[in-house]
Amino acid sequence: MSDGPHAAGLPRRPDGGLPRLLYVVTEDWYFLSHRLPMARAAKAAGFDVHVATNVADGAPAIAREGIVLHPVRFARARLSPVATLTTIRALRRLHHELAPDLVHHVAVQATVLGSLAALGRRVARISSITGLGYSFISHSLKARIVRPVIGTLLRVLVDRPRSVALVQNPDDGDLLQRLGIAAERIALIPGSGVDVDRLRPMPEAAGPITIGFVGRLLDDKGIRVLVAAHRQLRTKGLDIALLIAGTPDPANPASVSQAEAEAWGREPGVTWLGHVDDIATVWARAHIAVLPSRREGLPKSLLEAAACGRPMVATDVPGCREVARAGKTGLLVPADDAPALAAAIEVLARDVQIRGRYGRAARTLAEERFSAAAIGHAVTELYLRLVRPRD
Repeated sequence: MSDGPHAAGLPRRPDGGLPRLLYVVTEDWYFLSHRLPMARAAKAAGFDVHVATNVADGAPAIAREGIVLHPVRFARARLSPVATLTTIRALRRLHHELAPDLVHHVAVQATVLGSLAALGRRVARISSITGLGYSFISHSLKARIVRPVIGTLLRVLVDRPRSVALVQNPDDGDLLQRLGIAAERIALIPGSGVDVDRLRPMPEAAGPITIGFVGRLLDDKGIRVLVAAHRQLRTKGLDIALLIAGTPDPANPASVSQAEAEAWGREPGVTWLGHVDDIATVWARAHIAVLPSRREGLPKSLLEAAACGRPMVATDVPGCREVARAGKTGLLVPADDAPALAAAIEVLARDVQIRGRYGRAARTLAEERFSAAAIGHAVTELYLRLVRPRD
């Protein structure tokens, strides 16, 4: 690989090469959609970047970035001891072959399995704890059983020398401390960055006021609550349209079914777009971004909406309130409260001046706090701190 522009300041490996960074992520599409800005920043700083992940159709895009791909199978849909051990062994072999200087685990499953695979190896580790997911949100019996097990594993595996737990909002940092992870091993970097040069503010579209939802179609994302709120608005005679961009995630227990999503798309005023590659096309059509999630790390959909200058309605929960700031960039409502959600949407739908003020403030927030350049700089500094020789 060619050395990046900052490579002169990087410590060298014994063979003279530059530090090797390995991302461990369950899905290639998630790496591309949520971690690519970080990986680009690391490459620009001179790191030799690799990624271990399930491979669907993301291999060509990863190769175009100059990132080395290592297919590793993760089983997300069910808890299988055989599949878990197979993944750990594959990651263990990869550690032996690559001898990475730094490994960045993304989300809880990759953190647990990747940390087990790294036991006994002299490698610095970052574990991104992104929103804490189904096991920490759901009240189901399965989640209640799994939650303390995951909490114990995180404490034992993450609270170690040369290991950092990376969170995206203060609430998740507080939760990790309550699990027993030392505060000095927790770092806060808000998200993975949004491309504010590609995503630009745009004028409102003509026609009826349109609200947009972008994300996986999970009950935990509040999609059913949003559909219920939209029905209430239509029942009141308000001509408000709903755009839904996203698909079900069968591997997640909170996913809606394909049939349910298709049925929504047949309701008056609802358009189900499915997966959308160019998210700017959604915000070009939508006047308001809505995310009634139960908990987030830092929601990419709201960051992208903010970059496009869109006001927001979201739930007053960790992650969402970092971007949708009450009375500044949007409105906040309680989780799982369709009437409150409908009322907040109606406020913005009826007042173009408020939408404009919140949208401009959202764009400023995206530029100043959440840009890919700012987040990339912060992440690279963390990487460098971990790989530089200690005094």
